[in-house]
Amino acid sequence: MNSILSKGLPAPVLATRSAQYQEIKARVHQELLNRLNLERLTSMKRQDAEPELRSLIVSMLDLERQVTPLSRFERDNLITDILNELFGLGPLEALLADGSISDILVNRFDQVYVERNGKLEETDIVFLDDAHLMRIIERIVSSVGRRIDESSPMVDARLQDGSRVNAIIPPLALDGPALSIRRFRTDRMGAQDLVERETLTQPMLDFLRCAVAARLNVIISGGTGAGKTTLLNALSSFISDRERIVTIEDAAELVLRQRHTVRLETRPPNIEGQGGIRQRHLVMNALRMRPDRIIIGEVRGEEALDMMQAMNTGHDGSLTTIHANSPRDALYRLDTMVAMANLNLPERAVREQTASAINLVIQVTRLSDGSRKVTAITEITGMEQAVITMQDIFLFERKRLDRSGKVCGLFRATGIRPKCAERLMSLGLHLPADMFEHVHAVA
Repeated sequence: MNSILSKGLPAPVLATRSAQYQEIKARVHQELLNRLNLERLTSMKRQDAEPELRSLIVSMLDLERQVTPLSRFERDNLITDILNELFGLGPLEALLADGSISDILVNRFDQVYVERNGKLEETDIVFLDDAHLMRIIERIVSSVGRRIDESSPMVDARLQDGSRVNAIIPPLALDGPALSIRRFRTDRMGAQDLVERETLTQPMLDFLRCAVAARLNVIISGGTGAGKTTLLNALSSFISDRERIVTIEDAAELVLRQRHTVRLETRPPNIEGQGGIRQRHLVMNALRMRPDRIIIGEVRGEEALDMMQAMNTGHDGSLTTIHANSPRDALYRLDTMVAMANLNLPERAVREQTASAINLVIQVTRLSDGSRKVTAITEITGMEQAVITMQDIFLFERKRLDRSGKVCGLFRATGIRPKCAERLMSLGLHLPADMFEHVHAVA
């Protein structure tokens, strides 16, 4: 196993797998809790309380040194870890301080992985036991007014920095509590950054910029961790500041630069199973809020019907994401989601509404080397009998793996000029004549 310290993580993660280290930390932590006025502590900010607490912990560790010798480095690590237990998320604080980590995945109290640059790595981080991990989970969910227990063993929440959290506990999690954190990027990636990272080419980005400005309805399709939300954030930057935007999410992740933005978030049911607000309710309410644009973080259920009806009744320029493996699969999933509304609509009527509502499907894929690519930009062109017709405008073609395991391929235009090009030109959005020709770009 590779120590995560070699990746540049802060020092407090050192030796966290040592049983002796954990025992000393647990003893000092408990003794500290016995001495402190917890009510006073919880009302204080960390920066105000830390000098006094640090001094107290040092005196306790001096006593510990008589039994177990500690180096200054080990002592500093322990002090930071104990302060993190009191004010933060314990062992997770070291991981949250590392900006290169995109996901934190706690499988068990003694098994923690992170994702960095699209690849998973096991860390040396451990919790003391299941009860320790449960305390951290409860601290996270209670901070946003949610709960987790045997009657409600799954919960979605978010951290103060906006990171998305999912926790699941026994009896559903067989090996003990499990925790997943999708990090919120403080250095939010812009549209041009995606070009620099070879997620797409400049012509593809220029086309999407015009598509958003022309108020085309766009769905971003892809698997988990493919970069759908990152791309959605980037595309939203092309919306005019003069437009009113309403965002709808299960767990708030979108960060729009426009000032005229209203953010809505779903609410789970209470302990009696009442009071839950689903995305469908928020979509219907958003229509009464005079939106110029409706952005749904991810469409995943019966709200798909209301979303498409909104797109077809004057609320164009909408953006959303969907879990699917291809543009065609994304349309199949929309069919399934509309069926969840239980309105018994004829299949052809649903597909006609989809063909009329959606203009573009952007497929994003996380490749085997951890890189993210826009593998297809596909236009919906209409209906032929009961089939929605589509045409690919841009594609990414995988060619080979190099010796380092990097995926090598080509972005290319298919040579098809999209139907929407006329709409773009009518709005004064002129695209180069050769943009849709068979121009290849190495990636």
